[in-house]
Amino acid sequence: MEGRCGLATRSTKKRPTLRSKRLVLRPFVLSDAPRVQLLAGDRDVAAMTKNIPHPYEGGMAKAWIGSHQERFEKGKEDVFAITLKRSGELIGAIGLVLKLDQETAELGYWIGKPYWGRGYCTEAARAVLHFAFTELRLNRVHAHHFSHNPASGRVMQKVGMRHEGRLRQHVKKWGEFFDVEAYGILRSEFV
Repeated sequence: MEGRCGLATRSTKKRPTLRSKRLVLRPFVLSDAPRVQLLAGDRDVAAMTKNIPHPYEGGMAKAWIGSHQERFEKGKEDVFAITLKRSGELIGAIGLVLKLDQETAELGYWIGKPYWGRGYCTEAARAVLHFAFTELRLNRVHAHHFSHNPASGRVMQKVGMRHEGRLRQHVKKWGEFFDVEAYGILRSEFV
């Protein structure tokens, strides 16, 4: 059976694995939980994201990973573990929150602090956008970052996303309101 975006029914389809020059983006497995706990548990990583709490308590990683299959089957989300091709080492996460009926998605990601500044996030984002536009046949992908995290904005710019504006005091985290920068890219703009 074909879905709206040309995909087989997601409940009968295997979750995808993507490859780039240095990375393998694969589905998370429960055995990844300790590594997620370690990397996402860093306060500096949590401070740059809307959804990662701090402290990142025991059991949170397993619960998060455990939610992926159902969200995939319902067409709500595709989440990938970012791993190094040579070693298999998990270094972060990237995913799409999907609105398949609208042919759009929101891109989100985080990278463990020891791996910042090496271009891994840009490489992963490019692979996920390629998947979004060629496999899922989406029309648009958008993303946002806290204004105080310009490195994330540079990732978005490097993959061809356009700055679409600032949402003032859009996110409340840790009792404080933060501005976010909004970016987007259309399938026709992706090279």
